[in-house]
Amino acid sequence: MSTILAPERERARPDGWPREIAHDLAYLRTGIVNVYFHGPPGAGDRGWVLVDAGLPGWTGSIIEAAARRFGPSSGPSAIVLTHGHFDHVGALPALAQRWDVPVYVHDLEMPYVTGRSKYPPPDPTVGGGAMASLSWLYPRGPIELGGRARPLPADGSVPGMAGYRWIHTPGHSPGHIALFRDEDGTLIAGDAFVTVKQESLLAVAAQAPEIHGPPAYFTCDWKSAATSVRELAALEPKLAATGHGIPLSGPSMLASLHELARDFDRRSIPSHGRYAHQPARTDADGIVSIPPDVGHPIGALAAGLGLGLVAGMIAGNRRRRA
Repeated sequence: MSTILAPERERARPDGWPREIAHDLAYLRTGIVNVYFHGPPGAGDRGWVLVDAGLPGWTGSIIEAAARRFGPSSGPSAIVLTHGHFDHVGALPALAQRWDVPVYVHDLEMPYVTGRSKYPPPDPTVGGGAMASLSWLYPRGPIELGGRARPLPADGSVPGMAGYRWIHTPGHSPGHIALFRDEDGTLIAGDAFVTVKQESLLAVAAQAPEIHGPPAYFTCDWKSAATSVRELAALEPKLAATGHGIPLSGPSMLASLHELARDFDRRSIPSHGRYAHQPARTDADGIVSIPPDVGHPIGALAAGLGLGLVAGMIAGNRRRRA
């Protein structure tokens, strides 16, 4: 069972968002997923970096949050993606065009942001909860960024984020990365692990802080996912800023992360499901092969009710559409 943790102390602006969790790191929750702003307050135009781009419909809110933190009409020097699942790139095409900036992504994630391949299908049979059951409805991409998509530097550096290095953390997606700053132990983990049970609609709505493995329904290589969590735990991070859930810090966070790393096979890897015993195989061009579908009969009424709940929660959290 996951340990309930105290959230990282957030220094919110008067309007509530974005919320600062370090002197040069703040976040905005776009419905069910976080985007991160790297750079000190007042950094100005091209003085900061956006990490991930949230759900569709949040373009305006991301632009407004950036203006509050960095100054009016402030665009980033770059956008960095932890990965390209639909909930991390929803506002990306519009933002990249508006700000005229490059988008940096791992080579193995490139097919999904340049129109070459869809992601492997989700598995609605794992994880439990409405968010998992409805995952067969979620977009698989790809999006098309064209020449704006750039490979991350081979030396491990992160454009515009001095002191950080990117770490390949596959499993949840083929080219998933995390960002780590050795100087102070700040980790931007993406979905390599999360701080909420993302498969459960009730848990997502409550945002109760708990350390969990990656969202199960989109994880297509469990062996790699386990290795990635163990690699991140070995870094001994002081602050964990995840794609889903409240950022966490301190000894209890680290202890819970180590517990997850030790018990990942038991706690996170499903005993059944499409990818439980065989991963999807991908390469630099996208899908090579996928295991057969295990079947997921879902009643139309149940699916409709669940989708309505998800839509209502997202709409309720949204301050303004793009």
